[in-house]
Amino acid sequence: MASTFTDLGIELMATGENAGQWGNKTNANLNLIEQLTGGVNSQAVTDSGTPTALTIADGALTGTAQHRIIELTGSISGARVVTFPLLTENFYIIKNGTSGAYTVQIKAVSGSGATVTFSATDKGYKLIYLDGVATNTGVFEAAIGEANEVTLTGTQTLTNKTLTAPKIGTSILDTNGNELLLLTATGSAVNELTLANASTGNGPILSATGETNVDINLNPKGTGVLKSATAAVKIAGKETMWIPASAMYATTTNPAEAAQVETTALRPDMKVFDFAAAADDFVQFSVAFPKSWNEGTITYQTFWTPSTTNTGNCIWGLQGVSVGDGDTIDVAFGTAITVTDAGIGTVEDQQVTAESSAVTIAGSPAVDQQTYFNFFRDASADSFTGVARLLGIKIFFTTDAANDA
Repeated sequence: MASTFTDLGIELMATGENAGQWGNKTNANLNLIEQLTGGVNSQAVTDSGTPTALTIADGALTGTAQHRIIELTGSISGARVVTFPLLTENFYIIKNGTSGAYTVQIKAVSGSGATVTFSATDKGYKLIYLDGVATNTGVFEAAIGEANEVTLTGTQTLTNKTLTAPKIGTSILDTNGNELLLLTATGSAVNELTLANASTGNGPILSATGETNVDINLNPKGTGVLKSATAAVKIAGKETMWIPASAMYATTTNPAEAAQVETTALRPDMKVFDFAAAADDFVQFSVAFPKSWNEGTITYQTFWTPSTTNTGNCIWGLQGVSVGDGDTIDVAFGTAITVTDAGIGTVEDQQVTAESSAVTIAGSPAVDQQTYFNFFRDASADSFTGVARLLGIKIFFTTDAANDA
């Protein structure tokens, strides 16, 4: 009876056969077994579109499917197929070492059994099992490691897992791969946000934790505002205060002249102070800044209208002083800051100056103080030849709290 061969090419010698060759053939079988259990084969994948057929060689070490580890190599220009012989029952470690962003499918040489495919970008390893079913061998991918183990390319749901030291990179992406949240690190950070859920009837809490007193800074970008579900949320920052001419009063010394000027009947009348061109005139007003004011410098804009068509420069100035409870009001104003605006050349046209530089309030500004302002036209220094009519001024100040609580 002649020798037979297993489906993996190992020779099964019959009784009485191969006299004098048993040693050689046994050694050949052992070498083949060693190759099947731990050998490595580098197999170039055909780029012609014809499947690359792996082979079994009976009793020889030349079969390309007779190694435990098979590394697929070569440059491919399209999706390619690698086949195993039918009846092959074994497991293999396959490395996709091809170059080119194309899929590589592992299947039986014929039939419609299961297949395993490397994606176009998967250049890693797969552990596969061939079931050896006659005429229709199936190829299955086996998990490397324990069942349900998290893998690099797999999609898994983690349940009841504790991450003892998670490290998240610079961003979190949404399901479309777009940036959802950007993260930055601060050296030696000690303060952080804590998010807590809540029981029925209560809202979840986002709180600052770390040191004893910690702010939460929410910074809109550009002209954006911070909003709740129904309205904008007030935040600390730059604020404005409108002071109309009607809220001012002429000074006892060198006063500007209060007037009401009609444009056309039943059109807007203007409540103004007229500042003459011949001498410096003055008006005053006072405000109690909100508690949220940071007691710092302010700036202002002048709203005015010309009484003539002259286009010379009109110079406006503002100075202030704060007075607290029990302090004397008989105090000097701080340094005046001026802003210059050229006449527009048309009577009764609205004019608005640029924002001034910083005005420092004299005294020691603090909560619950009254701030007195002295406003004037520096006619002795400007070149506007007509009466300049003041409509009002807009004061800009900065808050460092969202409210006055």
